Parts: sequence; structure tokens; C-alpha cells
Amino acid sequence: MQKKKLEKTNLEISPIVFGGNVFGWTLDEKESFRILDQLFEKGFRTIDTADSYSHWAPGNKGGESEAIIGKWMKARGNREDLTIATKVGSNPGKQGRDVSKDYILKAAEDSLNRLQTDCIDLYFTHWDNEDTPVEESLRAYEQLIQQGKVRHIGASNLSPERIRTSLKKADELNLPKYTVLQPEYNLVEKAKFEEEYQPIAEKNGLGVITYFSLASGFLTGKYRKKEDLKGAREEMVKNYFNEEGLNKLQILDEISKNHGVTNAAVALRWLMQRPTVTAPIASATRESHLQAFEEAVKLRLSEEEMQRLSK
Repeated sequence: MQKKKLEKTNLEISPIVFGGNVFGWTLDEKESFRILDQLFEKGFRTIDTADSYSHWAPGNKGGESEAIIGKWMKARGNREDLTIATKVGSNPGKQGRDVSKDYILKAAEDSLNRLQTDCIDLYFTHWDNEDTPVEESLRAYEQLIQQGKVRHIGASNLSPERIRTSLKKADELNLPKYTVLQPEYNLVEKAKFEEEYQPIAEKNGLGVITYFSLASGFLTGKYRKKEDLKGAREEMVKNYFNEEGLNKLQILDEISKNHGVTNAAVALRWLMQRPTVTAPIASATRESHLQAFEEAVKLRLSEEEMQRLSK
């Protein structure tokens, strides 16, 4: 499978990144191993997780996803074949987000222990605390990079201004720079990225790995009416049941039928062909869901189809 070069890094990632938020949440350890084995067999070798995943599940405290991935990599002996991204800053189970130097250094050690590895390939600031000067966070990353514990850093849910300030301070103080953004971006949530974050990525040559690429499952077409909603994703999807969202599903239906692929494949391919997007993140809980990954890699959307979806 052809990999994608992640801008301004020496990393090459899969054309679709697997979202590890399902591990320890909608998939238990045994089921997680099963889907990870299937993912690996199909050639997808990039996994995104966070120290807070999956703290929202009953009985969890955070770190469950990292721990499952770590056990699986140790059991399979395949760490060198994978690119692992994780995140820091959400401070799971406690009040307030934390991006102080001391917190980042401690959280990184905890993530390394759970992942059972000596290096994180891509370490994201997950959530921000604007009371902390950006240079304090960057100095923590500098130490981790110098120690060989982190290879590259990225920014997820930071404001555009904080990202710009971080890039400026990195230049001024010769500190590590964010090389990758991880924003929310999909066919029904477009404006914020395109208006606020895409210009930063373009100006600074940053890689972009999108999250909620399938709008929490809405763009798969699984949910056609509000009555279909139940379980863990109900709150995340219900707001898409409006004229724009349902029209988008109709267009996806038409294009996917023409190509003989799933709606999810078309939604993922739209992202893969968008300017500045390096790769989308998507999750799966069964092998049939991974079919959309394979379809998206092979699919090519015409300019007319891209424009229909974008409009």
C-alpha cells in the first residue's frame, strides 16, 4: 500500500489513519485485537490514539486505548512496522486541561508505559490551556525529542491564534515546531477548517490529519432518521439531521452507487483529494467497516463529483 509523506517530518503514514478511540469503549480488548489484526493484514499501519481514550466509558479512567494497543504490539512484535500517534492535555478524570511542562513530561512517560514502546512517533497537544505560555509546552516537547521519546509534534484542538503563536515562538526561541494539525473536518463540518485552519496549514506547509472524518458515523448512511439513533454516538450525530445533512447523504448515495462502493468510502475519498489533507482518521468495529478503507484507497472521484460534494 502506498504511504503518504507527512509534511516536514520523516514519517510516512497510511492513506487512512485508524482511530483508536474505539479501543476500550465500543470494543473490548479481545475485539480490539481482532480488528487490529485485520487492519494490519490489509496494510494499514498508522494508528491514532490519546491518553484520554476511552475515559468516557463506564468504569474507565483514561489510557485504556493506549494500553490495548501496547499489549497488541507486544504480542505481535510489530512495533517497528507501525506509526503511532497519541495526545496529551485533556487531563482525563480531573478538572481543567493541562499543557504545563511538568504535566506533559509525566503524561508522556505514562503513555510510553501503556504503549510499551520507547518512542512516540507523533505527539499531539490534544486540548489547550491558554493560561500556560506556549513556550512552556514547547520546552517540554524539546526535552522529550532530545531524549528520543518523541519524534514529531502536532496540534489538535488549539485555537488558530495559539497555533500561530506557537509557530512564531518556536522560530524565535529555536524550539520544536508543530508539523501536523489534527482538526475536525468532514463533509458536514467544513467551514471552520477551511476558513481558520487550512490557511495556517498552507502558509506553513503543515500536514493535516482529520478527525471525525465520517461525522461520527453519520456519513456512512447508517443513520437515516432520528429514530435510528441509539447508543454511544447518539449525542454526536443528532445535530446532522437537517436539510443540509440529509441532502449530503443523498449525493453520497448517488455517487457511491455509481462507483459500486460504500458511502463511507466516498466521504473518505473526498477528504483524501482535498487540498492540504494528508490523511483522514476513521474508526471501525468490524471487518466489513474496513472494506470502506480499501474502497477509498482505490477510488478516484472526478472533479465534478468533488464539486458536488463540496457544494
